[in-house]
Amino acid sequence: MVVEPTERVALGSSGVRVTRLGFGTAEIGGLYRAVSDADAAATLEHAWAAGVRYFDSAPLYGYGNAERRLGLALRDHRGDDFVLSTKVGRLLVPIDEVSSNADVDRQARDGQDDAYYAGTPRVRVVFDYSSDGVLRSVEASLRRLGLDRLDVLYIHDPDDHWQDAIGGALPALQRLREQGVVGAIGAGMNQVEMLARFARVGDFDAFLVAGRYTLLDQSALRELLPLCLEKGVSIVVGGVMNSGILADPHPGALFNYAPAPAALVERAMRVRTICERHGVPVRAAAIQFPLAHPAVVSLVTGVRTIEHFDDYPRAMQTPIPDDLWAELRADGLIDPEAPVPSASSPAPR
Repeated sequence: MVVEPTERVALGSSGVRVTRLGFGTAEIGGLYRAVSDADAAATLEHAWAAGVRYFDSAPLYGYGNAERRLGLALRDHRGDDFVLSTKVGRLLVPIDEVSSNADVDRQARDGQDDAYYAGTPRVRVVFDYSSDGVLRSVEASLRRLGLDRLDVLYIHDPDDHWQDAIGGALPALQRLREQGVVGAIGAGMNQVEMLARFARVGDFDAFLVAGRYTLLDQSALRELLPLCLEKGVSIVVGGVMNSGILADPHPGALFNYAPAPAALVERAMRVRTICERHGVPVRAAAIQFPLAHPAVVSLVTGVRTIEHFDDYPRAMQTPIPDDLWAELRADGLIDPEAPVPSASSPAPR
């Protein structure tokens, strides 16, 4: 399957068109370890030179560092040359201003770092999926970005906040779309069950599905992806390496941001063995697999270096023999209903 990383594809029925390869900014926000402004700028500049025109961020990523760095990188480019998405549902509040009854993200700690991000500003992450919270989040994101527009807004990880998200955030996003403030709206999550609920009751353009449609976890396949095809909701996939285990399967590798169970490590190593038998890097198979589904329009990277970024466009165009996919399926590693890339077919749109 030939995938052109710079091809533009529409999100749902919106007029927003994203490149098939997008740039996710969690890593340059300081995921797991700190990143300098200079290194982040160099990687973003390289992605732009490679033709990437879709950039995804969130207030959570580096507690504002990712949005700030992304804004600096995009400031000298024309606004209609790129698509920028960010997220709502978490506000960044200075530590000394957080009230005792605030709904604080408990994975965060006082000080410079939290459980995931390093080198962060001295703020706490407060959940707020209310209509007012959405507007405050958008204003704050625009300030950090230093830009005057956003293209896509996702409701971010409302796992424990369904009622507020459906009753507060979603109507606010719909109004912003109606007013032309944003071109497309959606939700971004690491689970599929609530996204399916959103698809059934809401009017969305796109979902960002992180880690749930990969060579190791195909849980989005049964309900969410067919439902999105029916409803005209586009899927952007993230986390295709499942926090790193598919990039380098070994005991102690991370899956879903935590050490992977032994059974998953063994499964990932089986995937790698089959790929090696066919002379294909496991990264290439992991990157191409989700893009074969007709609901999937784009894949966002999670990278911090130029070298790591270059894996993605290269992998998207690496020839993969049909026999590799057949062997993965025969070994029970790919769901029988999952579409797989074909060596002789273009990517679905």
